[in-house]
Amino acid sequence: MPTPLSVTTEQLPKSQVGMTIEVPAETVDATYERVLNRLTSRSKLEGFRPGRAPRALVEARIGPAAMREEVVETMVPEVIRQALDEKSINPIDSPDVEVVELERGRPARLKATVSVMPEVTLGDAASLQVAAPSVEVTDEMLERRLADVREPLAEITPVDREAREGDVAVIDVEVEADDGSVVPSESRQAMEAELKEGVLLPELQSAIIGAKVGDTRSTTVKFPDDYSEPKLAGKNGTIKATLQGVKEKVLPPLDDALAKQLSGGKYETVEAYRNATREQLDESAKALAQMAREQAIVKALVEASAVDMPDALVEREIASHLDSLERSLQRQGLRLDRYLEYLGKTPEQWIADERPEAEDHVRRDLVLDEFGRREHIEPSDDEVTAYIEQEVAKDDELRGQVEELKRSPNTRRYFASRLRRVRVLERLAEIAGAGTPAQT
Repeated sequence: MPTPLSVTTEQLPKSQVGMTIEVPAETVDATYERVLNRLTSRSKLEGFRPGRAPRALVEARIGPAAMREEVVETMVPEVIRQALDEKSINPIDSPDVEVVELERGRPARLKATVSVMPEVTLGDAASLQVAAPSVEVTDEMLERRLADVREPLAEITPVDREAREGDVAVIDVEVEADDGSVVPSESRQAMEAELKEGVLLPELQSAIIGAKVGDTRSTTVKFPDDYSEPKLAGKNGTIKATLQGVKEKVLPPLDDALAKQLSGGKYETVEAYRNATREQLDESAKALAQMAREQAIVKALVEASAVDMPDALVEREIASHLDSLERSLQRQGLRLDRYLEYLGKTPEQWIADERPEAEDHVRRDLVLDEFGRREHIEPSDDEVTAYIEQEVAKDDELRGQVEELKRSPNTRRYFASRLRRVRVLERLAEIAGAGTPAQT
């Protein structure tokens, strides 16, 4: 039975606990004896058989500073564990320990600082006022969808005119880095690109529209930090495009025959097909509106709550993001240090830039976890099993592994966490009420 310690605690900022620990003199002396016995048993001094040298001689040879260090390394971990147990403190990182006093025959005094899970002062979910987005599918949205489904059947015909939105442009592309050098990996010859949103960079599309065959247009763009070409990632580059040809896309008319073809025989008339398509759009719009409201409710609850954020959790989140980034770069044959060089950032600058997002992520998780705890949301084993089966059924590659996945402890923990979060969001949306219609 360990000798009781004298432990006083104080609450520190950022969800830390300070401990002042007094270790009884008998514990200090006993530790010195244990350390000296261990060192003596391993000693090899000239004139004595291994482990048979006098203890006083061994101690003199080691010296007081080294002896004290050995005692610290032996005693401190045991004392810290005992102090944490006595005060029922669950640390989330390794304590920072300072040995204030330590000598034979006297009580030792230690100071320790440890991070713990923070207390979350949860906002009142029932009082959250979140406007529900309006849900409306316009005729324009319907026509756009009907055009999209006919697009694979469109006839593409060369035309002798300027490039217009919706055309297919045939272009030669050359990209220059900010130092003026051409980036060969980004150059293209006779590349066909449709002039519509999401195909080309918006700046390049704007430059090409209105151009005629033979025209060269250029634009300067800022490439994203995670761009795959290191010479351009996070930097400005100049894109030069020479228009070599213009092709017009002509959609087939939507008649009964085409409606039947597009629906796989499910609908016989254009009217029936149009109505079904509008219903699909309505369902998608409602799902997007629900997701938007859900995100708004979470944001409102986080803003209404208070969390004394521990640095340890934020640093763990940053480390996880850094590990994911490094694995992603390795798959592309890149090194992290070289990637940061291309970004023009030191590791410290990258961490500083990532910190706000990491803090937001940790704060959101802590608030939602606390809400789930107070609402007693914890899926049963049977519910987790059913959820695994439901989710795996959506993935052709995993479908044959369902029994193995259900038996895996790691898999069960992962899906239990996902299901818990789903239930938390559902309950939060329920408590927050239906909201008020958005003003238009």
